Amino acid sequence: MIPLFCDCIHFLSCASVAALRRRPLTGHRITGDLMLWVKAFHIIAVICWFAAIFYLPRLFVYHASAEDQVSKDRFVIMERKLYRGIATPSAIATVILGTWLISFNPAYYMSAPWMHAKLMLVVLLLVYHYFCWRILGQFRDGKNTRSHVFYRYFNEVPVFMLLGIVILVVVKPF
Repeated sequence: MIPLFCDCIHFLSCASVAALRRRPLTGHRITGDLMLWVKAFHIIAVICWFAAIFYLPRLFVYHASAEDQVSKDRFVIMERKLYRGIATPSAIATVILGTWLISFNPAYYMSAPWMHAKLMLVVLLLVYHYFCWRILGQFRDGKNTRSHVFYRYFNEVPVFMLLGIVILVVVKPF
C-alpha cells in the first residue's frame, strides 16, 4: 500500500508515467521534482507580472495623451482590468512561489548575498506596483497632473529591476 501511495505522489510531482520508469523513487527525488515544478510556476508568474507591469505604464502614457472622455473611460477600464486581473494576482503568485522556493533550502538562500540583493529588487518592484495602483486611482478620479512624458520614463523603471534580478539569479555575482 505504501509503495503505491509513493508512486502516486511521484506521478503527480513528475506529471509523467515515463518518469516513473526511468528514475528510482526516493524522497530526495520527490522534493527535487517538486522544487522544479514550483520553480517553473514561479517563472511563469514572474513573466506574467512583468508583462503587466510593462504594459500598465504604457497605458498610462496613452491615457495621459487622451483628449476625449470616451478614450479616458476606456483606459480606466483597461488599466483596472490589467492591474486587478493580471498584475496583482501574478505578483501574489510570484511572492508565494518564491517564498516556497526559499523554503526548500533556507540556510543557503538566506546566507547568499545575491539573494539579499534580488529580494531588495523584488521589494522595490512591489513598491513600483503600489505606485501603479496609486496612479490608477488618480486617472480613475480624473486627478492626474502628469504628462505622457513622465509616464514614458516611469515605464522604463521595471526594465532595470528585471535586468538586475535576472543577472543576480543567473550569474550570482557575489
